[in-house]
Amino acid sequence: SEVSVSWRPSAEFAGNAYRGEGILPASPQDVWECIKPVAGGPRTKWDQNVKDFEVVEAVSDTVSVCRTTTPSAFMRIISPREFVDVVLVKQYEDGTMLSAATNAEHPLCPPQPNFVRGFNYPCGCFCIPLPGEPDRTQLLSFFQTDLGGYLPQAVVDSFFPASIAGFYSNLTKAVKALKA
Repeated sequence: SEVSVSWRPSAEFAGNAYRGEGILPASPQDVWECIKPVAGGPRTKWDQNVKDFEVVEAVSDTVSVCRTTTPSAFMRIISPREFVDVVLVKQYEDGTMLSAATNAEHPLCPPQPNFVRGFNYPCGCFCIPLPGEPDRTQLLSFFQTDLGGYLPQAVVDSFFPASIAGFYSNLTKAVKALKA
């Protein structure tokens, strides 16, 4: 599938806000199954930018505080990162499913050695049903991530568009494998 990636300066921090959009060849439920923010979910297997995902605290059935770690990236120029976020999941009446997050601090999750603490500013993914096309889903994603550390902005700006395109490509493979 084709993906469109665009960006503009973030209103939240000194980096960019990125938008990814694509149509995936799977039902919204199958796409959601691959991306939903749950411990032990499939995302750590298919998403090259997620090494581990844990729920630090379940605040309610729709809100949780989560820690995500990433492997080194961009030929190891980017060291492993960790992110602590408050995450909201919601399903709308039209069948759209949302995962939204923003950075948080939590006493059970102090910065860990061997990781650089990054910060996600308001971000999320929408799995949007396409009317009359039950086996296709529009996925709209927004990322505003401060990777932390001492990375030159040019490195970050080079990394994110390709990373987002890879996210869509790997997600497409994951939903196809789920259906197989």
